[in-house]
Amino acid sequence: MNDSSNQFDRDYIAEAATLLAHDEPFPGGAVVPPIYQTSLFTFDNYADMADTFAGRSARPIYSRGNNPTVMEFESKIAALEGAEAARGFSSGMAAISSTVLAFVGTGERIVAVRNCYGDAYRLFERLLPHLGIKVDYVDGSDPEAVAAALPGASMLYLESPTSMMFELQDLETLTAMARARGIVTVIDNSWATPLFQKPILHGVDIVMHSASKYLGGHSDTVAGVVAGSAEHIRRINERTYPYLGAKLSPFEAWLLLRGLRTLPLRLPHHMKSALTIAERLKAHAQVERVNHPAYSNHPGKATLSGYSGLFSFEVTEDIDVPAFTDALKLFRIGVSWGGHESLVVPALASLQQTPGANSIGRFGVSPRTIRLNVGLENVEDLWADVSRAFEGAKRK
Repeated sequence: MNDSSNQFDRDYIAEAATLLAHDEPFPGGAVVPPIYQTSLFTFDNYADMADTFAGRSARPIYSRGNNPTVMEFESKIAALEGAEAARGFSSGMAAISSTVLAFVGTGERIVAVRNCYGDAYRLFERLLPHLGIKVDYVDGSDPEAVAAALPGASMLYLESPTSMMFELQDLETLTAMARARGIVTVIDNSWATPLFQKPILHGVDIVMHSASKYLGGHSDTVAGVVAGSAEHIRRINERTYPYLGAKLSPFEAWLLLRGLRTLPLRLPHHMKSALTIAERLKAHAQVERVNHPAYSNHPGKATLSGYSGLFSFEVTEDIDVPAFTDALKLFRIGVSWGGHESLVVPALASLQQTPGANSIGRFGVSPRTIRLNVGLENVEDLWADVSRAFEGAKRK
């Protein structure tokens, strides 16, 4: 990245650091938010209850609806994304499914980018057809392909960069096309986080996160969150959130608030280490290509002010992928990403996933593709681990 981009990164991270580290005093002078581990909240009198039920008061009623600890997390995410409101969920998939079902109904259609998150794809292929909802997939990096698919759609589903292949989309161009047709736009922003991409500033209506990833940052929480206008969040609150039951627990919200405080410190470290390893992989004789947004010339790169620690690469045919995977010691074999630990996922293993639809196979991802989550370990130790794995994986 050029010097001006780096300066922008530092300024925004400094701004986010203050937002995430500073709070108004909590009850009793606590410097961290209390965990309101309660199922319900009682009222002083009938008038209090009636005012709350009628919407004249915003006080909590029941923790499946609102909880003060969860609300504190939601307010932080809304502020980070530049949104009016946010809603927390028990998982990233709960956030995705509740958002999709709030805006798309029977007989309607979604246009989704190819190489979207695997379980989002499985939702689209295994559940939505039973509800009479159709999903068409497009190359999101091609605005003409998106434009051709949009007529008659109710939702444009984006993920920039995409899963496994890390393809970018020109958010401003695509959202302008969707807005002209009255189509709601949603994006999974888990990879970049609000520190490195703020989709709402580029026209996206609703931003979703698997908060289990960088927002939590410690691989100890499963959660999701959605941010957008007050009207869009109101629609989710009214149509799906109370009835699907996927509420975020107070303790997990507290863990997420703890994780957010260090996000401005963790994310630049992930970025620097991942770029170091990606650069070395680009020069490696047993690597055919590296899939990382830093090496893209696509206009969609302009919305990114930095890069996280997740990318993939494709090895040559003389590398045995299972042997390479097993030879790694610091990169542990496991799904998910965004935590402190480094992880590896080979596409060859993902192709075995059952039952039913599989996005890796559907979109033609090479079985020689390997995804790395670069954690917070010493980068030279990580590179030594990768180098040893290459040496041990060459076919005889």
